[in-house]
Amino acid sequence: MDNLPEIINACIKGERIAQKRLYQIFADKMYGVCMRYAANEDEAKDILQDGFIKVFLHLNQFNFKGSFEGWVRRIIVNTALEKFRDKNYLFAVSMSQNYESGDSEYDHILSELSANDLLNLIQELSPQYRMVFNLYAIEGYSHKEIGEIMNIKEGTSKSNLSRAREILKEKVSKHYGVTVNIS
Repeated sequence: MDNLPEIINACIKGERIAQKRLYQIFADKMYGVCMRYAANEDEAKDILQDGFIKVFLHLNQFNFKGSFEGWVRRIIVNTALEKFRDKNYLFAVSMSQNYESGDSEYDHILSELSANDLLNLIQELSPQYRMVFNLYAIEGYSHKEIGEIMNIKEGTSKSNLSRAREILKEKVSKHYGVTVNIS
Protein backbone atom coordinates (compact mmCIF):
# COMPACT_ATOMS: atom_id res chain seq x y z
CA MET A 1 0.00 0.00 0.00
CA ASP A 2 2.22 2.81 -1.31
CA ASN A 3 -0.32 4.83 -3.27
CA LEU A 4 -1.52 7.82 -1.23
CA PRO A 5 -5.15 7.78 -2.49
CA GLU A 6 -5.26 4.06 -1.70
CA ILE A 7 -3.92 4.69 1.81
CA ILE A 8 -6.43 7.52 2.37
CA ASN A 9 -9.35 5.37 1.23
CA ALA A 10 -8.21 2.51 3.48
CA CYS A 11 -8.00 4.97 6.39
CA ILE A 12 -11.55 6.13 5.71
CA LYS A 13 -12.61 2.47 5.97
CA GLY A 14 -10.93 2.34 9.39
CA GLU A 15 -7.99 0.12 8.48
CA ARG A 16 -5.42 0.53 11.27
CA ILE A 17 -2.43 -0.43 9.12
CA ALA A 18 -3.31 2.31 6.63
CA GLN A 19 -3.75 4.83 9.46
CA LYS A 20 -0.33 3.94 10.80
CA ARG A 21 1.18 4.27 7.32
CA LEU A 22 -0.44 7.68 6.75
CA TYR A 23 0.86 8.87 10.12
CA GLN A 24 4.36 7.61 9.28
CA ILE A 25 4.34 9.45 5.97
CA PHE A 26 3.39 12.86 7.40
CA ALA A 27 4.25 12.88 11.12
CA ASP A 28 7.82 14.17 10.82
CA LYS A 29 6.92 17.04 8.49
CA MET A 30 3.91 18.01 10.58
CA TYR A 31 5.96 17.81 13.78
CA GLY A 32 8.20 20.46 12.25
CA VAL A 33 5.11 22.61 11.67
CA CYS A 34 4.03 22.03 15.29
CA MET A 35 7.46 23.03 16.60
CA ARG A 36 7.15 26.39 14.87
CA TYR A 37 4.03 27.16 16.88
CA ALA A 38 4.78 25.41 20.16
CA ALA A 39 6.83 26.70 23.05
CA ASN A 40 8.47 23.29 23.60
CA GLU A 41 8.57 19.69 22.38
CA ASP A 42 5.79 18.46 24.68
CA GLU A 43 3.44 21.13 23.41
CA ALA A 44 4.39 20.27 19.81
CA LYS A 45 3.64 16.58 20.46
CA ASP A 46 0.23 17.51 21.89
CA ILE A 47 -0.57 19.63 18.84
CA LEU A 48 0.58 16.84 16.52
CA GLN A 49 -1.56 14.26 18.30
CA ASP A 50 -4.65 16.47 18.41
CA GLY A 51 -4.10 17.46 14.79
CA PHE A 52 -3.85 13.88 13.56
CA ILE A 53 -6.98 12.94 15.48
CA LYS A 54 -8.76 15.68 13.52
CA VAL A 55 -7.18 14.49 10.26
CA PHE A 56 -8.50 10.97 10.81
CA LEU A 57 -11.92 12.18 11.97
CA HIS A 58 -12.36 14.41 8.90
CA LEU A 59 -10.52 12.33 6.30
CA ASN A 60 -13.76 11.67 4.44
CA GLN A 61 -13.98 15.43 3.77
CA PHE A 62 -10.78 15.46 1.71
CA ASN A 63 -11.91 15.68 -1.92
CA PHE A 64 -8.67 14.59 -3.69
CA LYS A 65 -8.60 17.85 -5.67
CA GLY A 66 -5.76 19.64 -3.89
CA SER A 67 -2.59 18.70 -2.09
CA PHE A 68 -3.25 16.24 0.71
CA GLU A 69 -0.15 17.45 2.53
CA GLY A 70 -1.46 21.02 2.33
CA TRP A 71 -4.82 19.85 3.70
CA VAL A 72 -3.12 18.09 6.63
CA ARG A 73 -0.86 21.12 7.24
CA ARG A 74 -3.87 23.43 7.44
CA ILE A 75 -5.50 21.15 10.03
CA ILE A 76 -2.28 21.07 12.06
CA VAL A 77 -1.88 24.86 11.91
CA ASN A 78 -5.53 25.38 12.88
CA THR A 79 -5.08 22.93 15.77
CA ALA A 80 -2.09 24.95 16.99
CA LEU A 81 -4.09 28.17 16.71
CA GLU A 82 -7.02 26.67 18.62
CA LYS A 83 -4.69 25.50 21.38
CA PHE A 84 -3.27 28.97 21.85
CA ARG A 85 -6.66 30.64 21.54
CA ASP A 86 -8.00 28.35 24.26
CA LYS A 87 -5.12 29.27 26.55
CA ASN A 88 -5.67 32.96 25.82
CA TYR A 89 -2.11 33.17 24.52
CA LEU A 90 -3.20 35.23 21.58
CA PHE A 91 -3.61 38.85 22.41
CA ALA A 92 -2.89 41.87 20.35
CA VAL A 93 0.41 43.61 20.82
CA SER A 94 0.05 46.84 18.96
CA MET A 95 3.05 48.86 17.92
CA SER A 96 3.23 52.14 16.08
CA GLN A 97 5.57 50.60 13.51
CA ASN A 98 4.57 49.18 10.18
CA TYR A 99 6.47 46.54 8.30
CA GLU A 100 7.66 47.97 5.01
CA SER A 101 10.18 45.68 3.36
CA GLY A 102 12.82 43.17 4.41
CA ASP A 103 16.21 44.34 5.58
CA SER A 104 18.56 42.78 3.01
CA GLU A 105 21.44 42.44 5.50
CA TYR A 106 19.11 40.70 7.95
CA ASP A 107 17.66 38.48 5.22
CA HIS A 108 21.20 37.48 4.15
CA ILE A 109 22.17 36.52 7.71
CA LEU A 110 18.98 34.50 8.13
CA SER A 111 19.75 32.62 4.92
CA GLU A 112 23.10 31.59 6.44
CA LEU A 113 21.51 30.19 9.62
CA SER A 114 20.51 26.56 9.71
CA ALA A 115 16.80 25.78 9.83
CA ASN A 116 17.30 24.50 13.37
CA ASP A 117 18.99 27.74 14.47
CA LEU A 118 16.15 29.77 13.02
CA LEU A 119 13.52 27.51 14.61
CA ASN A 120 15.16 27.97 18.01
CA LEU A 121 15.16 31.75 17.61
CA ILE A 122 11.51 31.78 16.50
CA GLN A 123 10.53 29.68 19.53
CA GLU A 124 11.98 32.36 21.79
CA LEU A 125 9.41 34.88 20.49
CA SER A 126 6.31 35.52 22.57
CA PRO A 127 3.33 33.39 21.46
CA GLN A 128 1.55 36.22 19.63
CA TYR A 129 4.65 37.31 17.72
CA ARG A 130 5.53 33.70 16.93
CA MET A 131 2.01 33.09 15.57
CA VAL A 132 2.01 36.15 13.32
CA PHE A 133 5.55 35.46 12.11
CA ASN A 134 4.79 31.80 11.32
CA LEU A 135 1.46 32.50 9.65
CA TYR A 136 2.89 35.28 7.49
CA ALA A 137 6.48 34.26 6.76
CA ILE A 138 6.15 30.49 6.72
CA GLU A 139 2.53 29.59 5.99
CA GLY A 140 1.93 32.46 3.56
CA TYR A 141 -1.21 33.97 5.09
CA SER A 142 -2.00 37.62 4.35
CA HIS A 143 -2.25 40.16 7.16
CA LYS A 144 -6.00 40.31 6.56
CA GLU A 145 -6.29 36.52 7.01
CA ILE A 146 -4.08 36.61 10.10
CA GLY A 147 -6.27 39.34 11.56
CA GLU A 148 -9.37 37.22 11.04
CA ILE A 149 -7.75 34.07 12.46
CA MET A 150 -6.34 35.79 15.53
CA ASN A 151 -9.19 38.25 15.99
CA ILE A 152 -6.89 41.26 15.66
CA LYS A 153 -6.75 44.19 13.25
CA GLU A 154 -4.77 43.91 10.04
CA GLY A 155 -2.51 46.75 11.20
CA THR A 156 -1.83 44.92 14.45
CA SER A 157 -0.76 41.88 12.44
CA LYS A 158 1.65 44.06 10.46
CA SER A 159 3.11 45.65 13.56
CA ASN A 160 3.38 42.27 15.34
CA LEU A 161 5.32 40.95 12.33
CA SER A 162 7.53 44.03 12.33
CA ARG A 163 8.23 43.61 16.04
CA ALA A 164 8.89 39.87 15.63
CA ARG A 165 11.42 40.62 12.88
CA GLU A 166 13.05 43.26 15.08
CA ILE A 167 13.32 40.82 17.99
CA LEU A 168 14.78 38.18 15.68
CA LYS A 169 17.37 40.70 14.47
CA GLU A 170 18.34 41.39 18.07
CA LYS A 171 18.56 37.67 18.83
CA VAL A 172 20.73 37.05 15.76
CA SER A 173 23.05 39.83 16.92
CA LYS A 174 23.17 38.47 20.47
CA HIS A 175 23.51 34.76 19.69
CA TYR A 176 25.75 34.96 16.63
CA GLY A 177 27.76 38.10 17.30
CA VAL A 178 26.57 39.74 14.12
CA THR A 179 25.52 43.36 14.16
CA VAL A 180 22.32 43.95 12.26
CA ASN A 181 21.03 47.46 11.70
CA ILE A 182 17.47 47.82 12.91
CA SER A 183 15.68 50.51 11.00
